[in-house]
Amino acid sequence: MTKKPLSLFDTTLRDGQQTQGVDFTVADKTRIAEALDQLGVDYIEGGWPGANPTDSDFFNAAPKTRATFTAFGMTKRAGRSAENDDVLAAVLNANTPAVCLVGKTHDFHVTKALGITLAENLENIAKSIKHLVAQGREALFDAEHFFDGYKANPTYALDCLRVAYGAGARWVVLCDTNGGTLPNEVRDITKTVIASGIPGENIGIHTHDDTGHAVANSLAAVEAGARQIQGTLNGLGERCGNANLITLIPTLLLKEPYASQFQIGVTQDGLKSLTKISRLLDDILNRVPNKSAPYVGASAFAHKAGLHASAIAKDPSTYEHIEPSVTGNARVIPMSNQAGQANLRQRLSFAGITVDDADPRLARILDDIKDREDRGYAYDTAQASFELLARRELGQLPAFFEVKRYRVTVERRKNKRDEMVTLSEAVVAVKIAGKKVLSVSDSLDDLGQDSGPVNALAKALAKDLGPYQTCIDDMRLVDFRVRITNGGTEAVTRVIIDSEDSVGHRWSTVGVSANIVDASFQALLDAINWKLIRDDVKVAK
Repeated sequence: MTKKPLSLFDTTLRDGQQTQGVDFTVADKTRIAEALDQLGVDYIEGGWPGANPTDSDFFNAAPKTRATFTAFGMTKRAGRSAENDDVLAAVLNANTPAVCLVGKTHDFHVTKALGITLAENLENIAKSIKHLVAQGREALFDAEHFFDGYKANPTYALDCLRVAYGAGARWVVLCDTNGGTLPNEVRDITKTVIASGIPGENIGIHTHDDTGHAVANSLAAVEAGARQIQGTLNGLGERCGNANLITLIPTLLLKEPYASQFQIGVTQDGLKSLTKISRLLDDILNRVPNKSAPYVGASAFAHKAGLHASAIAKDPSTYEHIEPSVTGNARVIPMSNQAGQANLRQRLSFAGITVDDADPRLARILDDIKDREDRGYAYDTAQASFELLARRELGQLPAFFEVKRYRVTVERRKNKRDEMVTLSEAVVAVKIAGKKVLSVSDSLDDLGQDSGPVNALAKALAKDLGPYQTCIDDMRLVDFRVRITNGGTEAVTRVIIDSEDSVGHRWSTVGVSANIVDASFQALLDAINWKLIRDDVKVAK
């Protein structure tokens, strides 16, 4: 059976940019656009030229992409021609092969928000699209508030689509702008649009996630006949976000009936980069990846219960709907106070550690884990620390170096401008191959701002580890989480640190103490030791 082409339109750089707290730089946009192009999407919407300096600068230096590079704007304003509308002109001046124009399709918005007649709005849509086509651009019409508009006045909402399509729009995109429409409604209304005379090959779907149905709504539209899906990486977008392409892409490629019916631009090889691309966006945004994200989250293939781990060891399909590596992810067997020996053996196997099933040390490791978690440790999210604990009990933990002492000071003082500033400094003394090494560091960043005592301690610890330095130079701390495990004057602090290296490997370590600095130092030590083990570094003599 010949597969039907299904177009993927990414709006991360435009609609995703409207997310609260997101502010892309030109460099950020370029990195994301390049990643999207490598992934294999069909359209990349770069932003709104003329709306802000960043978007204008980005279009002036737009990357060369295989995907159709697209500018976003709005239909012309009433009372002027398309040729003389300066807002529309700024969009055209970006010189992109495609232009997506948003226009009103809900009569309420036409009369209240725009303050014009319904007829004037139809004229604005038609003349704007005709102008784009006359300029040799591929035209997309973003039918804003279409589903709400259809439910309020179906005749007028359909008229808006028809005039856009009749004026030459390649794609008429049905937008659930407020995100309140449900899948059955999307399916039925999309079928009605097609029955009205607009072919499914010219219909796109653009959904928001305000009811948690953005992905389901997109699939419902495809099932009804739409042939373009618009969305964003990681579901980025205003309010609750847009349809998540990171979830939609593997669903379309791997799940029926979509896998056998539709052809998308993302290949199986491209699919393997999905986890990396998802985390790239989070890295650019300086935010922690969603561990429970479908297909790509760190917990997407985590099996904590002993019953699950036991079954997974026999056949992964017992508790996995796909092989994790298909999307570039990996299976995790967490260790916790709920773990059994099946979890333990499986996790040790992943770490390259072979232990006989009857080895009494297995029981001791489990007892140690349960005792430590009772004191505040959390090994289900700190896999690297678990491995070190297990190796220590099994006598397989190399002694790379010994910390002899460390000290952290925090000083509050006034600078030359009589401003109160903070300076953190740390001293760490380690013994490596019989030689004592003393390292000192402050916590000032490139801008001269204090980054705190833990930062100073991390910099001092990693400043000079002699023969191990080349291994740890590419390490960086990507997340730092603090939790008070009990209240009162005897509160215990748990610190979990996520580290990453230059090739994208990420690992988590944990430390627990009444002192946050001590807890942080434990986690830092574990992070370094685990990397040395993983990279098969030999103990210095």
